[in-house]
Amino acid sequence: MPKTCFDPAASMASAALSESTLSGPTMGTRWAVRYQAPPDFDHGALSRDLALTVESVDAQMSPWKPESGLMRLNRSEPGQWVALPADLLGVLARAVQIGALSGGAYDAAIGDLVNAWGFGAVRDAPDPAAIRRAAASHRPAHLWLDIDGERARARKRMPMTLDLCGIAKGYAVDRMAQVMDRHGVAHALAGLDGELRACGARADGRPWAVALESPQEGRRAAHGVIELVDLSVATSGDYRHWIRVGSERLAHTMDGRRAAPVRNPVASVTVLAASCMDADAWATALLVAGPGEGPALAQRMGLDALFLLRCEGRLTEIGLGRFAAHPCRARIAAATPAP
Repeated sequence: MPKTCFDPAASMASAALSESTLSGPTMGTRWAVRYQAPPDFDHGALSRDLALTVESVDAQMSPWKPESGLMRLNRSEPGQWVALPADLLGVLARAVQIGALSGGAYDAAIGDLVNAWGFGAVRDAPDPAAIRRAAASHRPAHLWLDIDGERARARKRMPMTLDLCGIAKGYAVDRMAQVMDRHGVAHALAGLDGELRACGARADGRPWAVALESPQEGRRAAHGVIELVDLSVATSGDYRHWIRVGSERLAHTMDGRRAAPVRNPVASVTVLAASCMDADAWATALLVAGPGEGPALAQRMGLDALFLLRCEGRLTEIGLGRFAAHPCRARIAAATPAP
């Protein structure tokens, strides 16, 4: 891959643009954009459209808002078709596809497990009886959820509670990128809770540089730097959302195949993809798949993935695709000691 060279024309063009940031609350976290635009740009209109867009996604896909489309589907009886908005149907369809391609490592039907293990809307200690019920009744979404795109509807063929937290935030970032494009913004970095998408490069031609967080409990530090141009990145890990039960630390990501939280040496998985929705879902799938199955799955699917594994008190890396072959597009620092 050629090195980035100084471009006088690009430098002059970038001088006419100023960098701004916008952010706002959504989905229990915050959305944010950094972008470069001319001095007379209507920042207020962009901010309003971004806020409306992410709230629209949340209104359709929230597992906590009673009137969301997802919750209406969750309340429906098995076999009952439910009319749903096009955005939600598209995300459900992609969730089913990635669930099948990953052999169930990504599974949208983990809502009952999330609640039983204490990671739902009401955070609490794991409920052993609820865990047993959820495990006994669990059916993977890719086998028991039907999507009828032509008639804009979906149905469950078995009782299940769907949870799109492992894909909806990435989709919201993709929608944010569409908003930036409609407003004529060609140089931007959009993000929501760590899921990021670069819209083009910076105005001077340089890539957007983002930090890859080191998976250390209770400490925010950079493990390395990733450079993005027209590319999305998402990371799933065991270090930010977890609960402690006795001496055991349980991560929030559910392995539907085990009906339990992920429990393997993978500290985090980072995935590059054209769409942030895909990067989000595949990062979750590879984290669940673990240190053996995960890299094999990533290689089989042709994914650009970086695994950080805890091994004897240190972090070790497994890089595939661009993480291994193109360090100038995905520059990762040397491994650092793990806690």
